[in-house]
Amino acid sequence: MLDSKIPEGNLADKWDNYKEHVKLVNPANRKKMDVIVVGTGLAGASCAASLGELGYNVKSFCFQDSPRRAHSVAAQGGVNAAKNYKNDGDSVFRMFSDTIKGGDFRSREANVYRLAECSANLIDQAVAQGVPFAREYGGYLSNRSFGGVQVSRTFYARGQTGQQLLLGAYQALMRQVGANKVKTYTRHEMLDLVVIDGNAKGIITRDLVTGEIERHAANAVVLASGGYGKVYYLSTLAMGCNTSAIWRAHKKGAYMSGVSWIQFHPTCLPQSGEHQSKLTLMSESLRNDGRIWVPKKAHDERKPNDIPEEERDYYLERRYPTFGNLAPRDISSRAAKERIDAGCGVGAMKNAVFLDFSKAIKEQGKEKIKEKYSNLFKMYDKINAVNAYEEPMLISPAAHFTMGGLWVDYELMTTIPGLFALGEANFADHGANRLGANSLLQASVDGYFIAPYSIPNYLAGELKAEKITIEHQAFAEAEEAVKKQLQQFLNINGHLSADHFHKTLGKLLYDGCGLSRTKGSLEKAIVSIKALREQFYKELKITGDHTVNSELEKAGRVADYLDLGILMCEDALSREESCGAHFREEYQTPDGEALRNDKDYCYVSAWEWKGTNAEHELHKEPLVFENVSLTVRSYK
Repeated sequence: MLDSKIPEGNLADKWDNYKEHVKLVNPANRKKMDVIVVGTGLAGASCAASLGELGYNVKSFCFQDSPRRAHSVAAQGGVNAAKNYKNDGDSVFRMFSDTIKGGDFRSREANVYRLAECSANLIDQAVAQGVPFAREYGGYLSNRSFGGVQVSRTFYARGQTGQQLLLGAYQALMRQVGANKVKTYTRHEMLDLVVIDGNAKGIITRDLVTGEIERHAANAVVLASGGYGKVYYLSTLAMGCNTSAIWRAHKKGAYMSGVSWIQFHPTCLPQSGEHQSKLTLMSESLRNDGRIWVPKKAHDERKPNDIPEEERDYYLERRYPTFGNLAPRDISSRAAKERIDAGCGVGAMKNAVFLDFSKAIKEQGKEKIKEKYSNLFKMYDKINAVNAYEEPMLISPAAHFTMGGLWVDYELMTTIPGLFALGEANFADHGANRLGANSLLQASVDGYFIAPYSIPNYLAGELKAEKITIEHQAFAEAEEAVKKQLQQFLNINGHLSADHFHKTLGKLLYDGCGLSRTKGSLEKAIVSIKALREQFYKELKITGDHTVNSELEKAGRVADYLDLGILMCEDALSREESCGAHFREEYQTPDGEALRNDKDYCYVSAWEWKGTNAEHELHKEPLVFENVSLTVRSYK
């Protein structure tokens, strides 16, 4: 039975009640305890820095050459906080309500309320660290809106919010490195979790510079390794992003939840060719002033500025007049796909829609638009050689954020005691769809404000436990399993690269389990991915040896993606409803909106690994709503 450990009391009092009754570790004992943190993005860096500040001994791991290269830098548009600076009706409860509704009522009330409650503290923390948030003329912090809300609660640093917040967390991390409380291991990849007597006690890593396999022991392990959207190959994620840390933990007993909830961002640059390996994200903040449209006439070959106003379909404004161009991401992405599939797509591959700033420039002036978005316009010009001040941008939906991840309780602990998952590595706060600017918020809140309470609560019970070292037999067995798998990849000696299998998997998932799904497409995808997985272990070709070898790294990550892809389809197949980013075409309203089934599917799916060729076992965590009504999610 899954125990979410939600505290007693009224919703607004739960977090305070938890903090008031949590177990503590005194400063002298903290020096005796070790914690491993995998990942140095906002969640990982903030957690490692906070635990180091408290006096614990922390080991921080990342596969990049610097913690600053973590993918948090790519989040451009902003970070949400319920400070109500605009006096436009915002509050903690309204932010909680917006987030629950945006996630289509598929997340826990207690977790989401805590996210909104802690949001105000994050802004104060970031300002104290020197994060250069945009300010009004009088010096007050500025706000803008993001999709899915009707207030301005998004704090931003031009189009570099993620980068600036990460630099704040990085300097906090480096301060603890200087104090000898945190030791960083760059260019190290986690390849397995070590579990002893049911508890997480360490990890096995590979030094990506020397190829050496290493053992690392600790009293607790934190996974803050990000999301798995790169499973689609073409996505907004960096090429190195992967699922291996959480998937290896899953195979050791940590349940995976909501894995089919994949967000497609509506504001990305469209694919321009068959040999492309990544898609570029344009900030959602552009939708504040940009108007999205396509030609009313299908297969219209005219240039955008030659198409008169009356022949343009501002389809978001037409379909969702209340929210217009700020409709949530899942709805905006599906609406774009519907117009593209109807033959109204634009661009060389007819796979895009227009994002037009002409009205905003006319009303506000070009300088005002430059002040808000100049770096994004420069980036667009650099990539496309098009001046977006003079003609519309081309945008298209692309795989972006994963709401699913490791199942965690209120304390952010997985089903393996001592193993915690933070940020996008867990499923906790976003339900079936994430509202824009809640990603940076969740990662920061998890690391700065939640983990420093919940991890010591666990460690307090470990004070009298036997100290585990890397000489334990479980470490030897895990190391041997890792070496065996790496050698297996090298021994296959087929003729197809890891990239070939990754691209093929991405296409299968996009077609079968992408922006929309059907029973037939999911069943077909499962059969195809299983066949692809079988082919992978027969025809993979790895050049080089076990030392410095990026192809060997890719092979391990693709092997995990193949297993994950099957579970994604099985998760989507099991949920016979449409909710948020999970859109089953069989379950929709007459006007094409998602048709949720609260009677049968108001739960969080938690999947237990049973073996490579065995079916996962589904566990259900019922969702109880006492403070919001389960209403039809309408943005019209």
